[in-house]
This record gives sequence, C-alpha cells and structure tokens, in this order.
Amino acid sequence: MVSAVEHVVWVEWEDFQVPDGVRLLGPGSAPLDSDAIEPVTFYVPPYMTGWEGLEPVRRMPHLRTLQLPNAGFDDALELARPGLDICNARGVHDISTAELALSLILASTRGLHTLVRHQDNGAWRPETYRTLWRAKVAVVGFGHIGQTIASLLAPFDADVTGFSRSGTAGSQTIDTLATRLPEFDIVVLILPATPDTVGMVDAEFLAAMKDGALLVNVARGPIVVTDALVAELTSGRLRAAVDVTDPEPLPSDHPLWRAGDIIITPHVGGNSEAFEPRMRALVTSQVERIVRGESPDHIVIPGN
Repeated sequence: MVSAVEHVVWVEWEDFQVPDGVRLLGPGSAPLDSDAIEPVTFYVPPYMTGWEGLEPVRRMPHLRTLQLPNAGFDDALELARPGLDICNARGVHDISTAELALSLILASTRGLHTLVRHQDNGAWRPETYRTLWRAKVAVVGFGHIGQTIASLLAPFDADVTGFSRSGTAGSQTIDTLATRLPEFDIVVLILPATPDTVGMVDAEFLAAMKDGALLVNVARGPIVVTDALVAELTSGRLRAAVDVTDPEPLPSDHPLWRAGDIIITPHVGGNSEAFEPRMRALVTSQVERIVRGESPDHIVIPGN
C-alpha cells in the first residue's frame, strides 16, 4: 500500500534522480506487467509504446499524475478518472517535430523524394522544382510547435499564416480557414485530434485547396480522411507529405503508399535525440512541483 503523502515515481530511466523521500520504480524493479506497479503515484509511459504503455494505468489505483511523453493526448482520453491529472509533454517535441515538418516541406517542394529514386537507378535527371520563396503557407494549429514551424520557415521568405481556435499569437481563427484555403501553396497540420478536428480534412476541405498545393500532416492521422486524400493524390491535383496516417501503422498494401506525389514517414516527428534530455527535464520539474505540494504543469485532463 502507499500512504497519502508518499510519492512513487515510475519512469523508464533506471538512473533517474528523484528528490529525497520519493520512491523510484522502473522496468527492473517494477515491470509493467507485474503487481509491483500498484503503489505508483506518478507514471511516465515508455516513449513510443502506444496503448501498451498506457494500459498499465488501469492497474495503478493510487496514480495521481499521468505524465504523457507526447504532445497529443487523445490516446489517453479513456483513462480519465477522478483524482488523476493527465499532463502532456508540452514543449518537449517542439524542435524535433518542427524540424521534420520543415524537412517534409523542403523534400517535397524541391523534389528530393523523386531525385533519390533517380539516384537509386543511377539516373542524372535535372529538373526545375518549386521553392519556398514567397510560398503562401498555412500552419493549422498555432501552439508551441506551430509557432516553431513558422519561425523555421521565416528565413525562406515564405508568407506564413497561422490558424488556431483562439486566434492568439498573431494567428487567424480556424473558422476562417475554409474560405482562405485556395490561397495557400502549402497547408501544414499541427493540431490535436479532438471531436472537432477528427475528419476535418475531408473531401470538401481538400477540394478547396489550390491545384498543386502540398498538404503536410505532422499532427494526427485521423484529422485527414484518408480515402479523400488518396482520391486527390491519385488524380494528381494535390501533393502530400505526412508523418501520421489513418490507419497507423499503415498496412503495406494500403493505396496511400502509391497514391501519386506523396512522402510518408512512420510517425517519427518527436523521435529524435532531443527527446530524452528534454523529457527528463520536464519530468524532473513535474516531480519537484508535486513534492512541493503544487499542481503539475501542462494538465490537459484534470482529475477534479
């Protein structure tokens, strides 16, 4: 059993440093498939484990803080319960995800995916490709990551417009996006999956995009209606570069793999060398706050 004042932290790093009076558990001392996790009060699921890492929460009756290693939190919605604060990893993935978004934009715009295939065949085929110079870019979702993407695009003299639900940080409100879609050469998705955003990028949305425009999804797969995207790509009217898909992982025989001009990466936006040190810093701060009797930062689903 765990007392009302005891803090029991489970993290995947066995060398993690905790304040005096805090118990540290991990894969060696408390495997997630064992009863040893019952006392845990603060849990960080191992990164990139999906539901396998979240499911043990149901066997942690004393858990008071679930610290997700991701910016998104839709996978954890069904774990919400009284007394459990669910926090996301706001800020941890900003630079890694923004780097990948920029990489996807540049690779598609400059035709790198096509040129690499030519390289595989030993073929020297110079062509003229698009540029980011003066390209009109919509960044849909203008939180920390969206703003970082915009800052990385600035040196290319791209004309960036942010869209968000609140219209803060110089962004436009997202309800104005539909009428402005025909303006943009590139539309970047970096917003959470919620009942309002799942399926938002449907056939009507895609049809409103200008001919030859590029859709970049570094958010969540279900935000885009996959069949509608396949149809537009197959017709050759739109291009896409996506780090997330629906379904995910994408089956090897899925038509999206071969649907026209598309680059697909396997959900690696936040999975870089930057993750662990930034996540360790966040968890250290969160544990220190809780030991001081304060609420953790970045609560996305409060337990009260």
